Amino acid sequence: MSTLKDRMSDGLYGAGWATVKKLPEPVATALGRRIADVVWKRRGPSVLRLEANLARVVPDATPERLAELSKAGMRSYMRYWMESFRLPTWSAERVEHGVDLKDVHHLKEGLAAGRGVVVALPHLANWDLAGAWVPRALGVPFTTVAERLKPESLFDRFVAYRESLGMEVLPHAGGSAFGTLARRLRAGGLVCLVADRDLSASGTEVTFFGEKTRMPGGPAMLAQQTGALLLPATLWYDETPVMRGRIHPPVDVPETGTRAEKTVVMTQALADAFAAGIADHPEDWHMLQRLWLADLEERPERDGGTA
Repeated sequence: MSTLKDRMSDGLYGAGWATVKKLPEPVATALGRRIADVVWKRRGPSVLRLEANLARVVPDATPERLAELSKAGMRSYMRYWMESFRLPTWSAERVEHGVDLKDVHHLKEGLAAGRGVVVALPHLANWDLAGAWVPRALGVPFTTVAERLKPESLFDRFVAYRESLGMEVLPHAGGSAFGTLARRLRAGGLVCLVADRDLSASGTEVTFFGEKTRMPGGPAMLAQQTGALLLPATLWYDETPVMRGRIHPPVDVPETGTRAEKTVVMTQALADAFAAGIADHPEDWHMLQRLWLADLEERPERDGGTA
């Protein structure tokens, strides 16, 4: 059954890339919204988990407001997928004009200084579109890390897709990613990491919307080890076809403390920047899995996924 499920997942994603990218954009947009609404009405585990997470983000929301947010959230999530399926067909000009990033001077100045830059961001809006924008708008390549997916063919599909957008993609598992990222940064390169969910079960504990969770300490440790600039970033959609975003001010390395203590302080600063962006645009946070420690201690459930 597991093998059959894996093959079906790979087949569905393959069909999405093969079919959706050929559709006229208005048709693809309408299809994505229709799928989102159908999934939302079914009230499956992914939708319920999204609402439970949004209840932390908007603690004073009524049940009706949470339902509205989760519906908008599923539409935002499907916009991500429809855009991602079609991104390989977008022209360089379309990609460059498809992102409006505020305070990008933080990123440009860090790269110009030659010290290397780590950009850390949460699962907001379309991080793949932001990744495609970087080499086209800034003229620099970057390196990222991808979670290993099952089956292997699906993981290979995502790696090939992201590499076609101009990214160097390293597998999260295997233990060699950190060393490669450090070498890229010491050479003055750019590393971009989605960093609001710990994949290792040994992440750094932070307070996030008033409760404890774990986030990856890798961005902070890379900045300490290599001297790279650490920049939080947040993204969001509005009613236009353009995705908006912001590069937040740098997270400084504390002057005192052990490496572990510095990592905690820096990762908490990232969490605070992420929280500010998510609170402003909760419907664009695509977190369909358990995140907070209190939830992880409960009986496991079949949460949805983000790639």
